[in-house]
Amino acid sequence: MDTALSKALVVFSERGYHGASLAELRAAMKLATGSLYKAFADKRAIFLATLDHYIARRDRQLRERVDAQHSGRDKLEALLQFYAESASDSEGRRGCLVVTSATELATLDAEAAAKVRAALRRVETLLRDLIRLGQADGSIRAELDAEIVAGALFCVIQGLRVVGKTGRAKREMTSVAKQAAALFA
Repeated sequence: MDTALSKALVVFSERGYHGASLAELRAAMKLATGSLYKAFADKRAIFLATLDHYIARRDRQLRERVDAQHSGRDKLEALLQFYAESASDSEGRRGCLVVTSATELATLDAEAAAKVRAALRRVETLLRDLIRLGQADGSIRAELDAEIVAGALFCVIQGLRVVGKTGRAKREMTSVAKQAAALFA
């Protein structure tokens, strides 16, 4: 099912929830109509399963990147680079399903909105925790307000994902991430 959900992810990321048709999803997922409806009640169910799949995959990828670093500062810089890379080239043009969902469905679907809020909250909390870790290990200035800097970096990350939809190059996006890292230098 992971493969089918990954295919649905491409459709939803490129076309949005409202722009994606069941026929497109079925074709992309390579499922017969009967199999599709056996696994999912409707397009909304496919979307929610795809959103869960995307969030879990991205959380795992981010965690692996961050955990490979040692200091709080290095972990924070790895997080910023992860998002800059995700916001560039073809992946950036495809977009982030969480960001797309926040703007497309937040007021229309309470369950999707709750999933999006939880995913965004986890990222902002991780930012704050990494700043505090860096302050504790001396790699980030202690006088910085971790909440405020986390909020600023969170907005930069989300901005990267939105701007990435315009097809920015990796070099450009990673330069933005490096500049954002200067906020806590």
